[in-house]
Amino acid sequence: MKPAGPIPPMFADQRGMLTIAGRGADAWAQQTPVFVYDPAIVTGQVTRFRAALPGIDLHYAIKANPHAGLLAAIAPMLDGLDVASGGELAKALAVKPAAAISFAGPGKRDEELAAAIMAGATINVESEGEGARALALADRLGRRPRLAVRVNPDVELKGSGMKMGGRPSPFGVDAVRVPALVRQLIGGGADWRGFHIYAGSQALDAGAIADTQAATVALAARLAEEVGQAPPLVNLGGGFGVPYFSGDAPVDVTAVGARLAATLAERPMILADSRFAIELGRWLVAEAGVYLARIVDRKESGGETFLILDGGLNHQLAASGNFGTVVRRNYPIAIAHRMSGPVEETVSVVGPLCTPLDRLGDRVALPRAEVGDLIAIFLAGAYGASASPAAFLGHPPAAELVA
Repeated sequence: MKPAGPIPPMFADQRGMLTIAGRGADAWAQQTPVFVYDPAIVTGQVTRFRAALPGIDLHYAIKANPHAGLLAAIAPMLDGLDVASGGELAKALAVKPAAAISFAGPGKRDEELAAAIMAGATINVESEGEGARALALADRLGRRPRLAVRVNPDVELKGSGMKMGGRPSPFGVDAVRVPALVRQLIGGGADWRGFHIYAGSQALDAGAIADTQAATVALAARLAEEVGQAPPLVNLGGGFGVPYFSGDAPVDVTAVGARLAATLAERPMILADSRFAIELGRWLVAEAGVYLARIVDRKESGGETFLILDGGLNHQLAASGNFGTVVRRNYPIAIAHRMSGPVEETVSVVGPLCTPLDRLGDRVALPRAEVGDLIAIFLAGAYGASASPAAFLGHPPAAELVA
């Protein structure tokens, strides 16, 4: 038996039929597989953030979940949206003014740069070459581009699930080369919008996050001094993780906020008038989503029991352990109509795909379930449908519903 991750608190104490936004899972699951998103849970996360980090802008990295209905519901709560493609830019522009949108990513095509320039979104420049292309395009378009510089910092976020700094990287400009690039952009007529500094993601250690933020503020001040101009905005990145696996605990955002407040109270004068933002994805939306799939077969093989679903890694790649996880561990999982029911068997929960990788629960202890019952996979609001190979083997896509 392998343990499953902790069911999010808003669902953990339920008994009997799982309810999402006040409706039973069976009512949501008229069509399966289906993702159900509850914006009220995102509202709760935003409220926690505002209380813990007053005065800090809150940006949402929409790569975590770009579903149009969810974006429309949560955009009014947020100070900014961060996008990483022309497609995401279009979705963001549908719900937020361009001035509140920033565009990152190491391989922006000319047409994407042009779209951002014409709209008035901020481009986070990832290289000297991209900066030169943006200036040339803006000149041809007769527009003044809003350009920030994404910095590849000389620090990394310790304990993060995915490190994005402190090493050679396709993301951002090495810190030592940033001042010269910023001066070139300003000299080329750009409206310089500041720094985007992202060191890592999926960290649960509040101390490590706070240490990285302090180092990031110090780095931003050093770079600004070398440039000779204060950045309007310093995007401190994100990194707040969520407890996917057994033994994980939530990030103490109050502790992060207290440390950041102390850091900013002592920041160098060149940053005195700069705004600061934190860019979050999964921390905002992961708990707001539940993936529901129906059992289509129950079988025994070699002394093990398998529950076979009508959906799998084609919709929930991350839960299968094939989205950057080194050791395969179980996401929070439940039999939807037997919440808090007694454990009766150890089963493996698998999808319908013809590959052994399609496993959503590996020898997990659950109440007994039969063909036709619903399985719930939690923390499905981030890196679910849009981050999974939906076309693999030709199975139909999952539905997505917003409460």
